Amino acid sequence: MQYRTLGRTGVQVSSLALGAMNFGRIGRTTQDEATAIVDAALEAGINLIDTADMYSDGESEEMVGKAIAGRRDDIVLATKASMPMGDERNHRGSSRRWLVTELDNSLRRLGVDHVDLYQIHRWDPSTSDEETLSALTDLQRAGKIRYFGSSTFPAYRIVQAQWAAREHHLSRYVTEQPSYSILQRGIETHVLPVTEEYGLGVLVWSPLAAGWLSGAVREGQEITTSRSAFMPQRFDTAIPSNRARLDAVEQLAKLADEAGLTMIQLALGFVTAHPAVTSALIGPRTLDHLHSQLAAAHTVLSADVLDAIDAIVAPGTDLAAHEKHDTPPALLDPSLRRR
Repeated sequence: MQYRTLGRTGVQVSSLALGAMNFGRIGRTTQDEATAIVDAALEAGINLIDTADMYSDGESEEMVGKAIAGRRDDIVLATKASMPMGDERNHRGSSRRWLVTELDNSLRRLGVDHVDLYQIHRWDPSTSDEETLSALTDLQRAGKIRYFGSSTFPAYRIVQAQWAAREHHLSRYVTEQPSYSILQRGIETHVLPVTEEYGLGVLVWSPLAAGWLSGAVREGQEITTSRSAFMPQRFDTAIPSNRARLDAVEQLAKLADEAGLTMIQLALGFVTAHPAVTSALIGPRTLDHLHSQLAAAHTVLSADVLDAIDAIVAPGTDLAAHEKHDTPPALLDPSLRRR
C-alpha cells in the first residue's frame, strides 16, 4: 500500500481508502460481512475508513463502529453529515443546530468519542459559510472532531469557504471529496486546481464510475451490477450518454489488456496518478470485490498508458454531465435564474 499526506494536516493515509456506503441495507451487507471486509482492508494496509450518517439511515456507521471496536486508534475515521435524515425539515443541512446534534448521533452509532474527519456531504445553499464553519470550529475545539472537510462542493464554493474562514478567523476545510473517474473528468477543469491551490487533501469517490469501470459492463453482455438494478436509466445503452460511456469502456478494456492490467487496476491507477488526489475511495460489497480492488494498491500507470486514456476520454470531460452532483442550483431550478 502507498501512503500520502492528507492535505497539509500531516496525517498519513493509504492511497486506497475503504468507503462504507454498501454496509447495511444499501449493499445488503451483513455485520459479519462488513467486519470481514474491514479486517481484510486493514490487513492490506488501508488505514482510512469513510462512512456517512445517511448511509442506510445510520446502519453503516453502526456496522463500522462494531467492526473497528478495539482498534480505533489505528484508523483514520471519517464520516459525513448534511443529507436528509428523515422527513423532519431541520434534520438535514449545515446549520449549527443540526451539525451539533447529528455529530453526537454519529459518535453514538460509531461507538467513539471523536472522528478524525467530519465532512459536509453537500453544499447547503440555505446556510452561510460562517454559520457552518463556526459550528465545525467549535466541535473541533471541543475535541469531537480533529479536522473537517467538504464533499462534492463546486469549485467556487470551495474558494468562498476558504475566504470565509480567513475573514472570520475560523478553522477551514482541509479536504474535499469529489466524484472522479476516467469517465467523469470534469473536476480536472476547476475543482482539482482549486484543491491544489489551497492545499486540500482529496478523497475521490466513485473511481469505478458506479460499476462502468469494474469490468462487469461490456458490449454484448447483460448488465447485472447492483447499481443497474435500482438505477436502470444510468445503464440503458439506448441513451446517447450511456452509449458514449460503453464505447469508451470498450476502448479502455483493450488498453488495459494490452498493458497487462484489469479494468479495475486501470481505473484506480488513473485517479491515484493525479497529483491532486490523496486517496481513492473503494466501496466493496463483498470480500471478492475488495480483493479485486486491492490488486490496484501498487498499480502505477506509465505515461504511455495515461496518454492513451487521454485520447479515449479527453481531460476535463464528463461523459455523463447530467449525473454531476455539484451543479449550481440555478442550473437546476429555473426560478433561480429568472428576475
